[in-house]
Amino acid sequence: MGKIPENIENQAILLRNDVDGISTLTLNRPLQYNALSSEMLFELKSTLDDIDTDSSVRVVIIAANGKAFCAGHDLKEMRSSEERDFHLALFEQCAQLMLRINSLSQPVIAQVDGIATAAGCQLVANCDLAVVSDTSRFAVSGINAGLFCSTPAVPLSRNVPRKQAMQMLLTGEFISADKAQQFALVNEVVSAEELQEKTLELAKIIAAKSAHAIKLGKQVFYKQLTMDLSDAYAYAGERMACNMDSEDAREGIDAFIQKRKPEWKHR
Repeated sequence: MGKIPENIENQAILLRNDVDGISTLTLNRPLQYNALSSEMLFELKSTLDDIDTDSSVRVVIIAANGKAFCAGHDLKEMRSSEERDFHLALFEQCAQLMLRINSLSQPVIAQVDGIATAAGCQLVANCDLAVVSDTSRFAVSGINAGLFCSTPAVPLSRNVPRKQAMQMLLTGEFISADKAQQFALVNEVVSAEELQEKTLELAKIIAAKSAHAIKLGKQVFYKQLTMDLSDAYAYAGERMACNMDSEDAREGIDAFIQKRKPEWKHR
């Protein structure tokens, strides 16, 4: 699990490190189990807004320091007010972060070591990909505190089969990393020692592809999910024809025919 940095009280709650086109964002509230406070939600979305227009970044990794990847919303903050508008604003802020991840030009990989509960599990489900340690565990545990995890249910139900999602939501019980992979909540389960290496391997494979095709493809993937089959095919066909008109597509096809490595124009 991620170490707790020294002098943690004096450090930023979100750390960013960019290397070779891969931007790693590290949740850095380990003493609070990286709970998604309003401040953390703001920092994440603001940083992703900056990354979206940064052509040097090809892939984003979200990781965490400490024993937990993310324990969900900050419950102390949630109980600091009984005003409905306060809670509505907090959940709207979280929803805007999740939507920002989906609309981001670059793919986002969750690198999980430790527990991911409630909105933390929502964050994992909402990322494009997830690589996790074999000791990680996942739960949408709000029901244990009398609060059904309705907002985490949105990405959970779009990743996990319905009955498995409902079992998690109704019981609040933890599932193992292996079970999370069986449920299609995560992509790959590795040892804690291999976690960073394996996540970077996946990020580097994606970073080597056409940034133009990745951006267009990610947009198409999420938009077509809400369409019926005929509309999805019509939309996807139009977007693929648009993709074919790009320099990168012409270069990629020529490189394949000529049996050479493509040189992408959009990097």
